[in-house]
Amino acid sequence: MSANLTRIQLDAIVHALAVALPARSPADAVLKHYFRDHKALGSRDRALVADTVYSVLRRRRLLEALTPSAAPRELALASLVKLQGYGIGSLEPVLRGAERTWLAALKAEDVDRQPFEVRADLPDWVIARLRRRLADEEILALAKSLQHPAPLDLRVNTLKAPREAVLQRLEADGTQAAPARWSPLGVRVKEKVALNKHPMYLDGAVEVQDEGSQLLGLLVEPRRSDLVVDFCAGAGGKTLQLGAAMGSHGRLYAWDVSDKRLANLTPRLRRSGLSNVHPQRIAGENDTKVKRLRGKADRVLVDAPCTGLGTLRRNPDLKTRQTEEGLAELNAKQSAILEAAGALVKPGGRLVYGTCSLLEEENEAIVERFLAAHPDFALVPCGEVLARQGLSIPGCERYLRLLPHVHDTDGFFAAVLQRAA
Repeated sequence: MSANLTRIQLDAIVHALAVALPARSPADAVLKHYFRDHKALGSRDRALVADTVYSVLRRRRLLEALTPSAAPRELALASLVKLQGYGIGSLEPVLRGAERTWLAALKAEDVDRQPFEVRADLPDWVIARLRRRLADEEILALAKSLQHPAPLDLRVNTLKAPREAVLQRLEADGTQAAPARWSPLGVRVKEKVALNKHPMYLDGAVEVQDEGSQLLGLLVEPRRSDLVVDFCAGAGGKTLQLGAAMGSHGRLYAWDVSDKRLANLTPRLRRSGLSNVHPQRIAGENDTKVKRLRGKADRVLVDAPCTGLGTLRRNPDLKTRQTEEGLAELNAKQSAILEAAGALVKPGGRLVYGTCSLLEEENEAIVERFLAAHPDFALVPCGEVLARQGLSIPGCERYLRLLPHVHDTDGFFAAVLQRAA
């Protein structure tokens, strides 16, 4: 980095970290509010603040081990020098006291000599659970993959354009992009791009959606005439994918307990050109809307609320926001939602349960408990469903198990459950 860091930039980073580190709200929401309150910051300053805050959150455990008091200023300087490639000379104008000496020693520090937990930069309770299934070597490979920013993945809305046309248009606009490695609907953009102003985005031909999320959606395999329920629709990424797969035919309910999340679906739905999607707020799994559709749905997708540990590349603040106590509450919620969703499935219908978690308690354990209590449901190997669509994904034969260091997607889990006819 050649440009010197200014006092204004460092002050902004330190203030933003002071707000983000207590982790009371998602980091993206914290930064949004921070920038709204600091309108004088230019776009380059904002980018630097955001990059540094996320860098600190991704490697917080390491930086706290390397800094004398783990104060926001120390964490900011340590991140800039150790992780973001700033030379100590370019920080000279903002350094005070013995900071130069400390940073010189920090720069020479061998990170590989740190304890395993610090190198993995995951909470102890998460490491303990991963160790039930993975060797330390693989945990470290997984953990290191979660320490890098996620790529930008798009899903092509095939009602509006074929993938080839989208790739050609991006290339014509000077944006480097390539077909996704696994998803036939996916496009990976090689650089940061102001997508929300791009004509293809405004027209609904593309949506931002991680490739792993797209693969989870492919397991539903909805048919044109089906009645489909997306039980935990959120902002509707998978809902829109399913609607397009149905050719805008049939009936597709997008349910969520949050008005705010469903409100985020509205503009996306308008752009998509779909007419078969019906967003509805439900009060919970015992809502009358849920009871009314019991035994009537051909396909039900449950993208269950979870710890989100598979998305740490995007949401590194979850490392401190999620707790061991919270996991038990989530497990109860996951079981209750899967129970209610299963009751919607008609004989011969399909239930897909998924999470963006890496933990067995939220994944296999929930599914196996459900199957034990419902002998009329059977597990369909995910590999079979994907093979019908011409896909072969290593490690996804029985369940869909996507891992960032293996598949270069967010971490996802899914199971396909079929009800007896």
